[in-house]
Amino acid sequence: MLPPEGRVRVVVEGVRPEIDCGSFPAKRIAGDCVIVEADIFTDGHDSVAGEILYRYAQEEVWRSSPMKLVGNDHWRGDFLASKLGKYHYTVEGWIDRFGTWRNAMIKRIESGQDVRIDCLIGANLVEEAASRATPEDAARLRDWVRLLRDERSPESGKQAILGDELADAVQRYPDRRFATRYSKELCLVVDREKAGFSAWYEMFPRSCASEPGREGTLRDCEARLPYIAAMGFDVLYLPPIHPIGHTFRKGKNNKTSAEPDDVGSPWAIGSEEGGHTSIDPKLGTLEDLDRLIVKAKSQGIEIALDLAFQCSPDHPYVRQHAEWFRRRPDGTIQYAENPPKKYQDIFPLDFETPQWRELWEESKRVVLFWIEHGVYTFRVDNPHTKALSFWEWLIREVKDQYPDVLFLAEAFTRPKLMYGLAKLGFSQSYTYFTWRNTKQELTDYFQELAKSGVREYLRPNLWPNTPDILPEFLQTGGRAAFMIRFILAATIGANYGIYGPAFELCENTAREPGSEEYLNSEKYELRYWDLESPRSLKNLIARINRIRRENPALQSDANLRFHETDNPQVICFSKATDDLSDIVIVLCNLDPFHKQAGWVDLDLASLGLDARRAFQAHDLLSDGRFLWRGARNYFELTPESLPAHVMKVRKWVRTEKDFDYYF
Repeated sequence: MLPPEGRVRVVVEGVRPEIDCGSFPAKRIAGDCVIVEADIFTDGHDSVAGEILYRYAQEEVWRSSPMKLVGNDHWRGDFLASKLGKYHYTVEGWIDRFGTWRNAMIKRIESGQDVRIDCLIGANLVEEAASRATPEDAARLRDWVRLLRDERSPESGKQAILGDELADAVQRYPDRRFATRYSKELCLVVDREKAGFSAWYEMFPRSCASEPGREGTLRDCEARLPYIAAMGFDVLYLPPIHPIGHTFRKGKNNKTSAEPDDVGSPWAIGSEEGGHTSIDPKLGTLEDLDRLIVKAKSQGIEIALDLAFQCSPDHPYVRQHAEWFRRRPDGTIQYAENPPKKYQDIFPLDFETPQWRELWEESKRVVLFWIEHGVYTFRVDNPHTKALSFWEWLIREVKDQYPDVLFLAEAFTRPKLMYGLAKLGFSQSYTYFTWRNTKQELTDYFQELAKSGVREYLRPNLWPNTPDILPEFLQTGGRAAFMIRFILAATIGANYGIYGPAFELCENTAREPGSEEYLNSEKYELRYWDLESPRSLKNLIARINRIRRENPALQSDANLRFHETDNPQVICFSKATDDLSDIVIVLCNLDPFHKQAGWVDLDLASLGLDARRAFQAHDLLSDGRFLWRGARNYFELTPESLPAHVMKVRKWVRTEKDFDYYF
């Protein structure tokens, strides 16, 4: 059987970005220039042309953007993603008949051949283009047709062929009768700026009281806002603020039996006072939350809530929708378990229930409820323990209605599952940074995240600690360890977060040896924090966050490059804007106990630096200025004072030889 059209000769393949054969969208930030690449070729020696076709999801008409050949049949182009939401894009290629003719004509003219007949062929091609052009352009093109057919002025025809004006005019109206369009329409999700650049601060509202022994409220959180803003954070994430169950309530330090005054875990959601759309009365009211959101916004802070789809045994769902939970053979509901750990105070929802549709719709209702109260960012608890298809549906449903909503996946799980969650829609993702400590571990891991396939859909959010995780490095390394991990998180990643005040106050006592659980964890009890402690890192945190805001190079995960050092205890990396107008080099001592020194070998070409010219490395932390020349430069880093340099590159430094008085 013959194909529908056998005159289609162009091949379009290898389109990028494309995630899993087009099954998932790539991600960008509003205002990004979206680079699209493809392989476009044909048989024989004809020239080809290509362009990107793109449209906003709500639009029907395709827009186009030209592509250019970059070598070996590989083409590249771009378009501007100006709106939040979804874009569709694909690539089209066709035989460039005029370009083929013109290339051959240039060679003939340069070799002195008789081109009179060939000019007539070109005139026909230009005339065809005129038939597709606007009236104004058509008139100009027909002037060229007459010129090419006029044998009395061959030199004028040759000049038209050699010039760019005629070629540019014809290329605006190509012959695409036998064009090849890529077989798939690919998708792009465009998020707001905070998806790509943010600084998160996690805090338990009930531990915000101004004096010890009292349970904090949302009004106390409001009073804490200036402190958080002064450190430079722009997202305040609150663990669950819902009523906490009483049945099997956990005691201090995760004891299985609670005392009468124990406050329980906020993740044991639900009691007779309400569930996922209620606020614990001890914290305040919905009106208090509304007020907190407004007050936070006035200080440049966005409130993020915890989205934890699980229930305490006292949750209203347990009575009203018992079919949403899995039952054991003895008729009891299955509680959460991660052997040998048991969480008797939490009932997981059963996403394989026959009533899954009702469960999904109720979950969406919960999210929309909080959005209507002004919450547009959610940290999602353990998303890898719920159905992936559920998250794909929920995020799509929510973002179709509210494209500015962001979801952070708290999933410390297997790499492919973490990547899978990012593909199906999560705006940001927790990472393994928490446990990557050595130079080799950090380099290997972030080079993996920077691979083109991963960076198209996963935005890492780096956390050196969480309420669940006090890493060994922080337990044993003292205050210097906290400085090291903070500087790394905030500079190697565009998105990062800390759990405070435990972090800035360098809380490092584990519940027992070998455990990553905090002793006296505020997951299970009230804590009072001395925010004025001399151990506090709040000034360092504020300075780093200011550096991040003032340097666009640190506001993206693109252009991360590692540089060689001769000391395995010191890591060096740089980040830069695409145009190299802003370059930041970070040197960090990974040893919290000892001073480290050595030599760094910079990849100068990647930084746009001339090995023959000196440049200034301005340390934005200490305000020290170093005159560096060439790739190899010396460093010393002392952990107890300041374990890192965060250096802005300032090119073409003047020396006294550059001033008149020197002569």
